[in-house]
Amino acid sequence: MSNSRQKIYLFIHVIWSVDNRLPLLTKPVRTVMFSHLQKHAEERGIKIIAVNGVEDHIHCLLQMHPAQNLVQIVKSIKGESSRWLNETKLIADPFEWQEEYAALSVSPSGLKQVTEYIHKQEEHHKTKTLDNELEVFEKMQF
Repeated sequence: MSNSRQKIYLFIHVIWSVDNRLPLLTKPVRTVMFSHLQKHAEERGIKIIAVNGVEDHIHCLLQMHPAQNLVQIVKSIKGESSRWLNETKLIADPFEWQEEYAALSVSPSGLKQVTEYIHKQEEHHKTKTLDNELEVFEKMQF
């Protein structure tokens, strides 16, 4: 084995929704919030490859080191974003995320496809609901 260091990463597609799936994330709110999420994550050593969503939920593709903890990463991103949304008053009512979330591992060979899927969320959800989407993911489980 050579002396070169191997870089090992885990790639996780995470989906979470607004509490009670309320359609609170308008396009202008999402645009500003996604920028804030990227900055916050980067400051904490969290790599967000792609982020997008619609009015009631968002998708994130994360690149993690094996030593990082998914639960802590998601808690950090969700907690910071809800705190920030409430402080900035971009949404009139108090904002909360639903506690649950879905997380799916992604192989390196699937990164391009998942990234494109995330970037096309608005188009995708013209015909499909979050429940439709989650059903597909549930069928993929062994």
